[in-house]
Amino acid sequence: MKWYSDRLESLKHAKPILSVCGDDCAVCPRFLAKTAEELHETAVFWYKAGWRDHVVTNDEIKCTGCGCRPVCSFMLLPCTREHGVNACRECAEFECDKVRDTFMRSEEKKRQCEHACESPEEFQMLCRAFYEKEKNMRHGV
Repeated sequence: MKWYSDRLESLKHAKPILSVCGDDCAVCPRFLAKTAEELHETAVFWYKAGWRDHVVTNDEIKCTGCGCRPVCSFMLLPCTREHGVNACRECAEFECDKVRDTFMRSEEKKRQCEHACESPEEFQMLCRAFYEKEKNMRHGV
């Protein structure tokens, strides 16, 4: 993603914004993309990485953080609402099967991401965005 790669240096110093699943929205392309071109390029990357089976619309790829949709890909958002907590680590059932499944599925997707990245620097930033879930969910910021 050219627009994203152009911002990597400034993103290194972004203060984390953690989602329910442990993603860091502060460096997430879906969260950062604002223009139609950036959103489309992000959707193309999601397809190239194998995270979607087709290039989705800009409305489908756009994300404004937890709560912008009633569900999420790991189904943790509805679960935290059901348990009345803001983060999984606050739940009496932490680490439940859903959380362990999130860690496992995330690790599988990491390999796909690496192959789709244009540079090692882009991959490292996407690791911060999506593949530090376990650390983020257990410890926060």
